[in-house]
Amino acid sequence: MAPAIFTSFLPLCMCLLLTPGFAEAGKLLVVPMDGSHWFTMRPVVEKLAHRGHEVVLVIPEVSWYLGSSFNLTVKTYSTSYTLENLNSEFQKFSDFHWKAQPRSLLLMLMSSSNKAFDYFFSHCKSLFEDTKLVKYLKESSFDAVFLDPFDMCGLIVAKYLSLPSVVFTRGVFCHYLEESTQCPMALSYVPRDFSGFSDVMTFGQRLWNHIRHLEERLFCHYLFKNVVEIASEILQTTVTASDLFSQISIWLLRRDFVLNYPKPVMPNMVFIGGINCYEGKPLSKETNNKEGGPNDYVQSVESCGYEES
Repeated sequence: MAPAIFTSFLPLCMCLLLTPGFAEAGKLLVVPMDGSHWFTMRPVVEKLAHRGHEVVLVIPEVSWYLGSSFNLTVKTYSTSYTLENLNSEFQKFSDFHWKAQPRSLLLMLMSSSNKAFDYFFSHCKSLFEDTKLVKYLKESSFDAVFLDPFDMCGLIVAKYLSLPSVVFTRGVFCHYLEESTQCPMALSYVPRDFSGFSDVMTFGQRLWNHIRHLEERLFCHYLFKNVVEIASEILQTTVTASDLFSQISIWLLRRDFVLNYPKPVMPNMVFIGGINCYEGKPLSKETNNKEGGPNDYVQSVESCGYEES
């Protein structure tokens, strides 16, 4: 039988270990994506730093929003394009989608505006050409990589450094989410992206849903061709997009079944749909004093965002 003093001391030890101030902080490497992706990722990164974790942010010198300064260690690397190049190509991409509104992955891939994707996918090549930065990453002994998988650079970095990866996203193009997690696709009631179908499909719609899935299988490798070639060059071995996505440890999915149709999931897929919302600001006194305006309801509607990755 254990001494009485030991049995009374054990609960105290457990309480101390579970107290945030006594927990050991980790060292986290963050590889984000620019644009609206960063708007939702930034509060999480800042909260991690606030809780005592050592956070290192690796970003390109040319970006829309990543250059804003806050209390984090930031490492930058040069790019092969200018901000003017990026703005011009993204404008072409945006114009094409507003006018054509493609409901097919094939039509999107056939767009002449895909050079914007090439710019995003070239990030990692520029990162690994910075030998001082790569040496720093190797010697820093990070615990994990926190990343947005859109440009796949974080996936390449995690594989290169042999680190566990935590992905923060609403989803990924094509079939790689289901394939990499070995999750059932359930094509009979889970509509593919760009299809416009609901989870209640007619026989004809289910047939087209299967055809769109086959379309992804045939053409998705063209979308990621450049970044996969860059990854193979960096890792000095032939890799595929599935290889990169399959190494992910945790999927933090900014989805919610209020906005997305239910689908099969795996144990390492965690839904954090509320992360797309920010705290609403109080309405003005003039608005508050108007009759028939429920304050709480208006704030909740205004504060919830909906973002596609």
